[in-house]
Amino acid sequence: MKAMCINRLGDLDGLRVEERPDPRPGPGQVRVRVRAAALNYRDLMIIKGVYSRNLALPLVPLSDGAGEVVEVGAGVTRFAVGARVAGIFMQTWLDGALTEAKSKSALGGAIDGVLAEQIVLNEDGLVAVPDHLTFEEASTLPCAAVTAWNGLIEAGLRPGETVLTLGTGGVSLFALQIARMTGARVIATSSSDEKLERAKQLGASDGINYKTTPEWDKKVRELTGGVGVDHVVEVGGAGTLARSLKAVRMGGHISLIGVLAGGAECNPTPVLMKAVRLQGVFVGSRAMFEAMNHAITVHGLHPVIDRVFPFEEARAAYQHLESGAHFGKVVLRL
Repeated sequence: MKAMCINRLGDLDGLRVEERPDPRPGPGQVRVRVRAAALNYRDLMIIKGVYSRNLALPLVPLSDGAGEVVEVGAGVTRFAVGARVAGIFMQTWLDGALTEAKSKSALGGAIDGVLAEQIVLNEDGLVAVPDHLTFEEASTLPCAAVTAWNGLIEAGLRPGETVLTLGTGGVSLFALQIARMTGARVIATSSSDEKLERAKQLGASDGINYKTTPEWDKKVRELTGGVGVDHVVEVGGAGTLARSLKAVRMGGHISLIGVLAGGAECNPTPVLMKAVRLQGVFVGSRAMFEAMNHAITVHGLHPVIDRVFPFEEARAAYQHLESGAHFGKVVLRL
């Protein structure tokens, strides 16, 4: 069995293919033939050593993958051989609130990930994927899609409300699609007019180029009649949170996504004076994943994939993600 492994942190030269014995499932476990795996910005940060340097190496990277069950261990009841599945981001976060213990079960970081021909996971750490999706499409769901679902649906998004998405990466595009699926209006930002046009094709009502309109928060308020948006999906990075606080309405909600929104110095006064709900979102539970998959199936949603690379070109896939040229998800086919 081939697995792509991180053997040292710092740059992409630390990514190597290793031959490993075929894994065998124990009680309650299943063996999955991985067919596709998707990259997230977290994966780039991990290999560069800026996410955490306290990782056990060698490490099989990537949290997002999909494939079919090829063997089941004793006592397995959730899946049979042939089932099409994806792993959940945190293998022990099945439902309820996130705890510190659950957060230490994340694929591709705390434990080995999915960039391998075969993996063994506990049956509880898997979900069935929608039948209408390809393996490449299904592989994009565990992190970015569940994060967007948690940041909007679990936060109480209602039909007719307005959502502001920052940029056109994986989480932002899933947020756009999920918001439109629920009947909400979406205002999108990007540094590219071409990407904004593509966002409009996905259902965004308005696009704002933050390079040509650096005070984009004022444009957002103008587009909402001076009120501001109901929800902000905040993935913009250092310096954007202050403008997001200006763009959100009184009593609105801001979802801080992952590590991308970190590093900003922010005056907390607007949070208090506008009664804003500011919530960190660290992906989501298996229950959220399954609820999202049901909605994806009902609405026939297809994830946006920018480019698919073969397994052997994993470094090129990372480089493409790093370039920022992508619109949607970067996927590896195994």
